[in-house]
Amino acid sequence: MFNRLFGKKKTDAPPSTGGRRVYAVGDIHGRHDLLVTLMREIAQDVTQAPPDAQPILVFLGDYVDRGPGSQQVVETILALQAAPGFEVRTLKGNHEEALLRFLDEPAFGTTWAEHGGNATLASYGVQPPATRTDPEAWAVARSAFDAALPAAHRTFYGQLDLMTEVGDYAFVHAGVRPGVPLAQQAERDLLWIRGEFLQASGPFGKVIVHGHTPMEEPQMTPHRLGLDTGAYATGVLTAARLDDSGQKIIQAKVSRTAAFSPA
Repeated sequence: MFNRLFGKKKTDAPPSTGGRRVYAVGDIHGRHDLLVTLMREIAQDVTQAPPDAQPILVFLGDYVDRGPGSQQVVETILALQAAPGFEVRTLKGNHEEALLRFLDEPAFGTTWAEHGGNATLASYGVQPPATRTDPEAWAVARSAFDAALPAAHRTFYGQLDLMTEVGDYAFVHAGVRPGVPLAQQAERDLLWIRGEFLQASGPFGKVIVHGHTPMEEPQMTPHRLGLDTGAYATGVLTAARLDDSGQKIIQAKVSRTAAFSPA
């Protein structure tokens, strides 16, 4: 684990969080081990400089798929929501969209499996189909998943937000479409956009904090903060601490040789 401080030019005031402290967490993708470690780092950070108000914890989506602990990730987030330490806000990622679509359309399992869905099924104790293209097997897997899914998890997946805002920051999963007001953004873009957003220089109305597109290092620019560091494959899960004094990166990290390798 290591922390790094990213500051803006000394002549520029940092974006404001309205006096709140915010911890934004990038894409977890079933890496429950890294989430547990990262939350220890965040808890330690809170004790070193206690905020005046309850800190906000924002999860940027993509809790499931690829890594081995999707069910455990959601269980931990639900426990954080029930505990008094943080105001927890959870966003929807494109992988949660895929999970919900599979529940509605069992045949979608073929596509979901290509993007890590089998790992999610396994984490809930459901045997994925031996053949990805067998529609009857996917119908059986869907029924088993539906039966295995705890009611609290079903509610969690169904009530995820598309965007949340704190002061000068807006938090989304993938990004926003340049030139479109934040209040008018389409769900498809908030969950899926890449090139048009990443290649735009901004501004976007607020500083956009997002995940979705994995990078070797966090992307810290004046108009967007990208926090997806490919945890499921790299063994690096990234969060950003945001407050009126600036921006700080906090990471849980294991060596590449010890990192989970997706099938």
